Amino acid sequence: METLAAEGLRLDLDVFDYLILAIYFATVLGVGFAARRAIKTSADFFLSGRSMPAWVTGLAFVSANLGALEIIGMAANGAQYGLMTLHYYWIGAVPAMVFLGIVMMPFYYGSKVRSVPEFLRLRFNRPTHLFNALSFAVAQVLIAGVNLYALALVLDALLGWPLWVSIVIGAAIVLLYIGIGGLSSAIYNEVLQFFVILAGLIPITVIGLVKVGGIDGLFDAVRNSELGDAALHTWQGTASQDNPLGANWIGIVFGLGFVLSFGYWTTNFAEVQRALSAKNMSAARRTPIIAAFPKLLIPAVTVIPGLIAIVTVKGLGADEGDLVYNNAIPLLMNDLLPNGVLGVAVTGLIASFMAGMAANVSGFNTVFTYDIWQTYVRKDRSDEYYLRIGRVATVGGIVVGIGTAFIAAGFSNIMNYIQALFSLFNAPLFATFIVGMFWKRMTAWAGFWSLLLGTASSLTLYLLYLADVVTFNSDLEESFWGAGLAFFTAVVVAVAVTMFTESKSDNELRGLVYGLGGPTTSGEVIMAGDKVWWRNPALLGAIAVALAFLLYIPVW
Repeated sequence: METLAAEGLRLDLDVFDYLILAIYFATVLGVGFAARRAIKTSADFFLSGRSMPAWVTGLAFVSANLGALEIIGMAANGAQYGLMTLHYYWIGAVPAMVFLGIVMMPFYYGSKVRSVPEFLRLRFNRPTHLFNALSFAVAQVLIAGVNLYALALVLDALLGWPLWVSIVIGAAIVLLYIGIGGLSSAIYNEVLQFFVILAGLIPITVIGLVKVGGIDGLFDAVRNSELGDAALHTWQGTASQDNPLGANWIGIVFGLGFVLSFGYWTTNFAEVQRALSAKNMSAARRTPIIAAFPKLLIPAVTVIPGLIAIVTVKGLGADEGDLVYNNAIPLLMNDLLPNGVLGVAVTGLIASFMAGMAANVSGFNTVFTYDIWQTYVRKDRSDEYYLRIGRVATVGGIVVGIGTAFIAAGFSNIMNYIQALFSLFNAPLFATFIVGMFWKRMTAWAGFWSLLLGTASSLTLYLLYLADVVTFNSDLEESFWGAGLAFFTAVVVAVAVTMFTESKSDNELRGLVYGLGGPTTSGEVIMAGDKVWWRNPALLGAIAVALAFLLYIPVW
């Protein structure tokens, strides 16, 4: 093992490595300029004219999530918590992605809404809509800051670029291709970035495994490390909190597997937007399910490198400096990769951060333009006007994201920060959303108060935790329980307020509530499956969930 000092993180990239980076940046900007020719309306800019095939939107869907959270955050979690990080994929993502495709996309796509907040306006009322639009906008610029900070972290550690220079350069490139080509540019670049990211991460995993003697050698080394044998299991030890994650199975299943997972994947417009851009209902429903299949296997190039780092880099996990968990991937790149391959890996990391930030920014500019500006500030203007506002919002979102990047810099494990944001913004939204979708009696004001008080309860618990008034075994355990509290509060408030307020009529709720029927697409009932059996969303979804369960068995 070796100790890497600050200067030891610097990479000696050669001309070929920089050439790979230059080609990638030129390609990304070229895609943006090419996509610009197809933009004639605001719908083209914000929703790609609803013209994308399922395989494109499916890969963009998973790539949009394959940013700093996935690469830096999950590798850091792999080093800190071991194989329990797999919960974020197999119970914390795949079931919710399948649920989105089978159950919820028919309502999103069939109602012709342009965003998740707009759906809430139709289902509930304008105050609910405005609160969600504002909270979503805040969440997106905060998460965009995470991606920018992670990009700067890598460029600073590997190339020696100052933090602020790296942040500004990364933001400028994303601004150019989103501002020019809109969502189409983001989606096509996300498909490209998906393959570039894999090309960068696979060599780290393969060479790292060779160095430690294969998967068996890695597991033996982990057993002899500070993590111990408990880090090689996913469910063992979860009857109590005696496990690396410091959480029991209730928190994992309910907090992560249900509230946080479903809250993120089914209501986060940055993801749903990709499915809304699909060319028809079948493609929209298959989008998140197609994405679920690569999602099953992503841990091989994120969690496994985290384990490799913890057994090969002496001192990893320090509270500060270059040995914090967030640097697991950069440290491995420094240790393992030769020139040429190094350029591909650096490009892959940069691609992942840009993909994640592009998803945040494209979601932000759509919600700001349609749900805030057009609805509450300037109504009944021309389509060209809102297209211009969308481009201005893109600039504004990125500028604010630059500022929030310095907030993310205060966390040694950005996954903990991300989970805190999800428990605050996504968990209460999911509770309000799911109750309103399956219970037609829920009233408009019940939607507003459940969302507001659910958010307030999660925020209160988090502040009490920061003040040491309430204690948990880990930051992640707090986010699990914060999400659970937000969900429980929102449901209770929804039921209580409904008892004292008036519900909407069935006609007002048609197409927005399960069981009332709704709009059709091309004459077909929106809940119908694809006519071609092997493209049926229900069948594909069942296969994905079954695979998630089977993958747990060897590491139970």
